[in-house]
Amino acid sequence: MAPKAAEKKPAAKKPAEEEPATEKAPAGKKPKAEKRLPAAKTAAKEGEGKTRGRKKGGKAKKGVETYKIYIFKVLKQVHPDVGISSKAMSIMNSFINDIFEKLAGEAAKLARYNKKPTITSREVQTSVRLVLPGELAKHAVSEGTKAVTKFTSS
Repeated sequence: MAPKAAEKKPAAKKPAEEEPATEKAPAGKKPKAEKRLPAAKTAAKEGEGKTRGRKKGGKAKKGVETYKIYIFKVLKQVHPDVGISSKAMSIMNSFINDIFEKLAGEAAKLARYNKKPTITSREVQTSVRLVLPGELAKHAVSEGTKAVTKFTSS
């Protein structure tokens, strides 16, 4: 069934209601492509200004979580005048993810061995001592203890 809007004058039509350009264009002329918009885009434009944020039914972008901002903050604490390339930042991010997985895996094993359902700061501290070598483990334990103390006091 044909819509009644097609029988009326073309000047009174909205761009969304226009028929395809191939039917009304004379045989010698090419239709203009920029006049016709796809139906999905037209529907989206009609609703502009009414709502804020994401459109109904639209998917939210999933942000990729990285340690890049924290790496940069630590770099600026240690060497304020030094920068880092994106490739080096990516390597550092991979390094931190790898260390995190090793520590979490070791902490999970410790909790399982002791038949505990929860990983506490004690398991994390022990896993740091087991995974990290010598002096690095001592510094990590002291920094972790300082962080937990600061967290519990506030």
